[in-house]
Amino acid sequence: MLRASHGIVLAVLGLLVVATVMVNSASLNLSGDRVTTMDGIFMGKHTWFAAGALLALVAGALVPVDRLGRQGASWWSTPVLWIAVAVVVGLALVHVPGIGREANGAKRWITLGPIGLQPSEIAKWAVPVLLAWYAVRERARMATFTWGFAVPLAAVAAVCGIIALEDLGTAVLIMAVSVMVLLAAGARVIWVAALAPIGILAFVGLVIASPYRVDRISAFLDPYRDAQGIGYHIIQSLEAISGGGLAGRGLGNSELKFGYLPEATTDFIYAIVAEELGLTGAALVTGLYVLLIACGIAVVTAVARGRGNSLLSPFAQLVGFGIVLTVGVQALINVCVVTGLAPTKGIALPLMSRGGTGWILTCLSIGLLVSMERASDRRRRELGEPVPGEEPARDQSLTGSAAGAA
Repeated sequence: MLRASHGIVLAVLGLLVVATVMVNSASLNLSGDRVTTMDGIFMGKHTWFAAGALLALVAGALVPVDRLGRQGASWWSTPVLWIAVAVVVGLALVHVPGIGREANGAKRWITLGPIGLQPSEIAKWAVPVLLAWYAVRERARMATFTWGFAVPLAAVAAVCGIIALEDLGTAVLIMAVSVMVLLAAGARVIWVAALAPIGILAFVGLVIASPYRVDRISAFLDPYRDAQGIGYHIIQSLEAISGGGLAGRGLGNSELKFGYLPEATTDFIYAIVAEELGLTGAALVTGLYVLLIACGIAVVTAVARGRGNSLLSPFAQLVGFGIVLTVGVQALINVCVVTGLAPTKGIALPLMSRGGTGWILTCLSIGLLVSMERASDRRRRELGEPVPGEEPARDQSLTGSAAGAA
């Protein structure tokens, strides 16, 4: 029987296989010193990144989620507080000379020996966990505006403010997911509406403060006004998508990746998929995301049969909800950018855009959803309910009676 966790694993496997092939294909250049071969695809570094991501998926599946939210006797024995420390330290290290690294004009990376990662990636997955812990710890006060919404949102805004200096797209993603997690934890929609003008003003201020962000908005509104300048990215992306047609040009046969479409292996990988594999390939990738999100929702919303009570703890439910939202909203933003439905934001397509640490962190987080289904199964056994896919336990007394009659 196909379980929700099986669907999650299948979706992740499918996305990683497509990503490994497409990143290698999109990495071709005009000089011809990179040739896409089967050996190049299956023995390249992104194959090893994919293998590491699958190991991270297994590791996440083995993590008892509720232990992450355990309140220790002191702060150093409380796991989520160590996660908070990692986020703060990571964001600070970006600005330390020799550790922080600039890429594409923005300081987003830190380099620790051979490992490079973006602290904003850690924050993206950590913030929903921290909010879930806070909501459970302060459950008695979550119905109040101050403690149930304003205080946690202010903390998230501080983190997003730091990230937004160099990466507005990720900051918007984190804030959007955080608001939805707080709503799921008991915040009221009217509170969101009351503070929305402040958020809009802050967003507008950050855009106006950076001329290149103003250019991105202008390019979104009318990319052909400056087709060789600020509108170049989106025009080339749309050219790639339209050039693929229904069946695509064929694997490795993209024309736009040869210096025409910037960030072909990262932010605009979906356009290369559409060009080489056509609408069929793009629909397949979209379908894998839909499968992943649908199965994640099934895990988070699992209830006891006949009781209507959740099989997961409130903490696990909120963490799972945050993970599903992060994957879904990030994928939606990226596809909207690539298809011209949103301004360019520098948001990667999860499990598809080139980046080993991004794949690993995403799979580690998704693995927690698999762990949650295992926790739900344990709860079913405690309640005496049948576990899908398992043979129901036979009643020993009936077995004994049958043996006696024989």
